[in-house]
Amino acid sequence: MNNNEKSRTYEALYDRVKEMRDLGGISAEILSSMGFLWVGYYLVKDGNLVLGPYSGPPACELIRKGKGVCGTAWQDARTIIVPDVEEFPGHIACSSLSRSEIVVPLFSEGEVIGVLDIDSESLDSFDSVDAEWLEKIARLSEKILNQI
Repeated sequence: MNNNEKSRTYEALYDRVKEMRDLGGISAEILSSMGFLWVGYYLVKDGNLVLGPYSGPPACELIRKGKGVCGTAWQDARTIIVPDVEEFPGHIACSSLSRSEIVVPLFSEGEVIGVLDIDSESLDSFDSVDAEWLEKIARLSEKILNQI
């Protein structure tokens, strides 16, 4: 899909998830709308990222700070797009089907409290359009987490 189609799809997705209050439901909605392999949340607990609500095949349950794409996004407090996970140093292969990935940090009072992690079965699936819209969805997710 071209970037205009992708933006329209994300806009419709955003409209559906902006009233949701369940991260599992948001994960499922992103997965079904965008056709990704895996969509989920890892939340900071006891100095690690711990698997939270997700949609897709089974996943790694614990990730250390600075390890893999999720741990690096947490450490660096920034969105990371990986066109080919095989080329990311220290990539944690939770699924051999994953070929590309995007990870968006979640914040509370300036601190990373988790990440939104999305994997695709295709190489180079993510770009600035994905980052823009997934960061907007991450802001909604932060509001949910900050109410818990």
